[in-house]
Amino acid sequence: MPSNIISKCSLSIQNKEENIMTTKENIIRKLTSRKLWIAVSEFVSMLIIALGVAENTATQVAALIMAGAGAVAYIIGEGLADGGHVE
Repeated sequence: MPSNIISKCSLSIQNKEENIMTTKENIIRKLTSRKLWIAVSEFVSMLIIALGVAENTATQVAALIMAGAGAVAYIIGEGLADGGHVE
């Protein structure tokens, strides 16, 4: 009976670790998604226009968001690539 409980606890811990890794992978995938950043850019741009700010300003803000998204994607991608190298 105790060995059965230990094996169940071991499986539970392993499943939790796999869920954490899956969650981290999902977050990384979403942060590097161009669709996410386009949606964020679109939302912020429309919000700026709705608040009565000039469209030129909204365009500049959207461009900054997309540039930042590109930098984030590059940094995460390089980090993953470097993390995969074993010396």
